[in-house]
Amino acid sequence: MPDISQHGHSTNLIGLATACMASHAFNENPQPLHIAGTRESASGLFEQLLRQPTRDDCGRIFQDYMCIVFGFETEQRLRNDHSGRRRYRNSYLRLIQDWGLDSNNAQGAVFKGWVESRFGLFPTYHKQQIASFISKDWVMYIEEKMNSRYHNNCIYMQLDLLYEYCQWVIERFQLPAATHKTLYRGVNSLDDDWLVLDEDKTHKIVRFNNIVSFTDRRSIASEFGAYILEVEVPMVKLIFFNELLPHHALHGEAEYLVIGGDYRVKVQR
Repeated sequence: MPDISQHGHSTNLIGLATACMASHAFNENPQPLHIAGTRESASGLFEQLLRQPTRDDCGRIFQDYMCIVFGFETEQRLRNDHSGRRRYRNSYLRLIQDWGLDSNNAQGAVFKGWVESRFGLFPTYHKQQIASFISKDWVMYIEEKMNSRYHNNCIYMQLDLLYEYCQWVIERFQLPAATHKTLYRGVNSLDDDWLVLDEDKTHKIVRFNNIVSFTDRRSIASEFGAYILEVEVPMVKLIFFNELLPHHALHGEAEYLVIGGDYRVKVQR
């Protein structure tokens, strides 16, 4: 595994040191985060969004835009190409769906690779805890995140737009009208995550994977482990949440996809 003191790369696309962005101090005192050039490259989309009166209207505009720009209609139907083979076109919707099924599959590696690329943050877990840069686990992660099957449709650009749209919705509609959201994660033991600081029996600082799933329902978190981690997640670290889009595969899961790092957690049973 990368050294416990080392969060990630020295460079990223957010204009803020990775170690700062990944720290619990940042999480407790967040500042706006933006992926360089993303909103500017899709200025027409965000101008159109400003004219929409409701969040649902914005969601439809965003999904229609993504469908047209990245050709999801052919991807959704897996229409045959001229060779007779079925054509695969990766999409942010497919990635979200596959993450919900298994965050340690190849699509999960692509998601983790996007966070690493844009926010500079190393993954700490893929299939199992990553021991070092020369370990088989790290090599497997690199191979899966670079698989050309999942990079044939500008997938990182799609995820850039998803993150910036998520942050735009939070800013525009004040969801919630606060800087943080209380979220929960169920784990079977604290060994599932990196324990950075053991403050007392209940309060700890934990290093989460570079992208991690939470829920806003304690009852759902309790289904995934004996311990429930309660975390105050800054809104600037949200990539996706259940109400963001009108059509996606995680409806009913109350799932939030969050940029990881060091978080102060309250442990409950």
